[in-house]
Amino acid sequence: MILLDGKKTSADIKQEIAKSVEEIKKQGRRAPHLAAVLVGIDGASMTYVGAKVKACQLVGFESTLIKLPEDTSEKALLQQIEALNNNPDIDGFIVQLPLPKHIDEQKVIMSIDPNKDVDGFHPVNVGRLTLGLPTFISATPFGIMELLERYEIPTSGKHVVVIGRSHIVGRPMSILLSQKRKAGNATVTIAHSRTKDLKSLTQQADIVIAALGIPEFLTADMVKDNAVIIDVGITRVPDDSKKKGYRITGDVDFKAVSNKASHITPVPGGVGPMTIAMLLKNNLLAYNGIG
Repeated sequence: MILLDGKKTSADIKQEIAKSVEEIKKQGRRAPHLAAVLVGIDGASMTYVGAKVKACQLVGFESTLIKLPEDTSEKALLQQIEALNNNPDIDGFIVQLPLPKHIDEQKVIMSIDPNKDVDGFHPVNVGRLTLGLPTFISATPFGIMELLERYEIPTSGKHVVVIGRSHIVGRPMSILLSQKRKAGNATVTIAHSRTKDLKSLTQQADIVIAALGIPEFLTADMVKDNAVIIDVGITRVPDDSKKKGYRITGDVDFKAVSNKASHITPVPGGVGPMTIAMLLKNNLLAYNGIG
């Protein structure tokens, strides 16, 4: 069994981006600039945005963090987004989700300039992805594709089962893996809460991508020998034996499934670290006018 080490791979990618930034600066050009908008004080969001700021510093990006109070109006947030859209020194930016309930997330996503939408959520970028055109791929699917490519996992002609149909992970993964690309040309099945006899599908799969948010849902009896397992889930599970009172687990029963898999991502340390690295890569693409 080979561990798909997202921590190491993301570090490699950040080093590559840092070298690109060094070359940019040697040419006398300004460094790429990534901005993030955070509304409210959601703990997980604050942690994630903080990690993005640190990653920018590591690779030599300029970064701007805009913190807005929880009661910020939708109109005020849209005005802030418009200012970022029109700022020539900002190459890409994200609005951290989730947003407070009084703000329409879809309206916010629609208001972002597609050429600065480094999250890859704008319908223009989703459409370009569907058509196989150059675009920003949302960070988690982008990271998974990068892992598959860098570990040289064969996908052509393989059967992939994606468990989960979200717009952020499940659907883009199904599109990317079915396209004509290096990690592509696969036959993809999307499974979800209404799928009947899911076990029979996953037992046939050469690659399983679990992205449904249910801890340890995928068990050893659901996968065939030598399958490739990508675990997108991350959940805190109460555990009195741990100092913090919980343990972090994914959607896969790692201990049991790893005994059958040829390759598997750990949680933590698998897909998670890749997301920030690929956000940085998207911002470098935005800086270079690709998107």
